[in-house]
Amino acid sequence: MQELDNVQIHFDSEALWVMNIALAVIMFGVALGITVQDFKNLFKSPKLVLLGVLSQFILLPFVTYLLVLLIQPRPSIALGMMMVAACPGGNISNFMTQMAKGNAALSVSLTAFATFLAMFMTPLNFQVYGNLYEPTAEILNRVELEPLELVKLVMLILGIPLVLGMTLRQKNEQLAAKMSKILKPLSILVFIAIVIIAFTNNLDIFNDYVHHVLAIGIGHNIIAILLGLGVAKLFKLSFKNQKTLAIETGIQNSGLGLLLIFTFFEGLGGMAILAAFWGIWHIISGLSLATYWSRKSK
Repeated sequence: MQELDNVQIHFDSEALWVMNIALAVIMFGVALGITVQDFKNLFKSPKLVLLGVLSQFILLPFVTYLLVLLIQPRPSIALGMMMVAACPGGNISNFMTQMAKGNAALSVSLTAFATFLAMFMTPLNFQVYGNLYEPTAEILNRVELEPLELVKLVMLILGIPLVLGMTLRQKNEQLAAKMSKILKPLSILVFIAIVIIAFTNNLDIFNDYVHHVLAIGIGHNIIAILLGLGVAKLFKLSFKNQKTLAIETGIQNSGLGLLLIFTFFEGLGGMAILAAFWGIWHIISGLSLATYWSRKSK
């Protein structure tokens, strides 16, 4: 399995640009449903803000690092785990929270706040834990990753669409609502299509190595969900908010992770396959959990 750390998932520059645009449009579509009031409401409950930040940006990357030390996967897979853990919550978490009868308003607010924080925390967490573990630090040194370039791309993909979407929502709420209904499903479908195309062109690599990330990806995702749930239970949040924090922590923006992997690591095998599998699996686990929780009142 040594060569997995050297295998590259081939993805041409044109497709990469389309992937950039699709991800930015997805974020813009999410931002159309976010208002300044969402941020204000969130800060009326500072405990929820702090627990959301603690669970997503402090504990999940740290627990992921401990998991890497424990199971010692191939360096490229470990780096993929760190990348996914460093990303903010996934855009579909709002839909899953609503489906689970969680706190939809809190989910939207946490997504907005996490997106804002991710412009700084995603590069920071990835750099810190990637360099703490010697095998992954060697990869980071080899690719000569520029932290500032990482910050720039995250701001471009998350920050600018967030500001533009919220601004349009504030100026013309009706137009924003109409655009959101079209953009959300369309952009997500486009993005999924691009990922499928990328791995269709590298199907032999995916088939040869995907079994190496199956247990790791599923286990990592379950740990993330349980971490969010555990933090919420520890601080005695309502069942509605427990479900919300669990979903927000367990549903990561693996699409952003994939984009960063293709941009800075040229589709490094273990990283790309882990992030792609997570992107597929967390939809299955999230929808299954949401369906189960929709039938439980407490």
